[in-house]
Amino acid sequence: MKVAGIDCGTNSIRLLIADIEPGQPLVDVVRTMEVVRLGQGVDTTGEFAQEALDRTFEAAERYADLCREHNVENIRFVATSATRDARNRDVFISGIQNRLGVTPEVISGQREAQLSFFGAASVIDVTDPVAVIDLGGGSTEIVVGSKADGVIGSFSMNVGCVRMFERHLKSDPPTEAEVEVARRDVRNALDEATQHVDITAATRLIGLAGTVTTVTARALGLPEYDPDAIDGATLTLDEVYGACDWLLSATREERTKEGYMHPGRIDVIGAGALVWSEVVGRFEREIGITSVTTSEHDILDGIALWAAGEID
Repeated sequence: MKVAGIDCGTNSIRLLIADIEPGQPLVDVVRTMEVVRLGQGVDTTGEFAQEALDRTFEAAERYADLCREHNVENIRFVATSATRDARNRDVFISGIQNRLGVTPEVISGQREAQLSFFGAASVIDVTDPVAVIDLGGGSTEIVVGSKADGVIGSFSMNVGCVRMFERHLKSDPPTEAEVEVARRDVRNALDEATQHVDITAATRLIGLAGTVTTVTARALGLPEYDPDAIDGATLTLDEVYGACDWLLSATREERTKEGYMHPGRIDVIGAGALVWSEVVGRFEREIGITSVTTSEHDILDGIALWAAGEID
């Protein structure tokens, strides 16, 4: 069966076209991403900007062409944090229906966390309970689960690289005062998250999505973005904190020169790195982790598995 999963988040829209046989891992046919910044200004205005909708619709048209080209049998289109928050989401939903012929499913933060876990667990051994963190543009999902028990607990925080950038980090580079306010915001969100999810049940930490993979590329010293090198990479905490500190304190011009840096992440990666360093720090204090694993397989894989009927 050939299926397509589309993940439309606050910062990017991603497509995975995959071949799948029941009970077997997904086989990638097309895996691509475009940064459209759908959530531009949503945290402030509560609505999608027209230029953000236009960028997203143009990407959706290209994805529709790819799905037809590869004779996709079933498509799942998932919209997350920005769409949950936007008052004019109906404009977005109808625009996607007209271009792709499917209705976007505006999922809850809890469902987002579940799909992220299933996507990561499809390629990573989760025999023992693990914590999976999906750090997106508008929200960050924390989920603890295992192969035997599935999802044990999950929570979605309204904290992400775009939201924190727009809310707090106005200077280039950010001032100490801006950074401190942003850290306090993330810490408060983590305080709430740990009231809903027992992170002490986890034995290790796995990070997903563009911020985490970019931090990993920096820590590995990659001259260009290399998903094969990033996927499954395990970093020491010093390596994580060092990469996060550099990305947060560097100027926009300095980040632009990094070969692994996607142009659509240049402005928001410092905010994402701040969030990731706070999350990792909380797990270091709570469960004593000494390393972090990065996965290139995330909610997008979970959506494709859902499209294939492999998960409910």
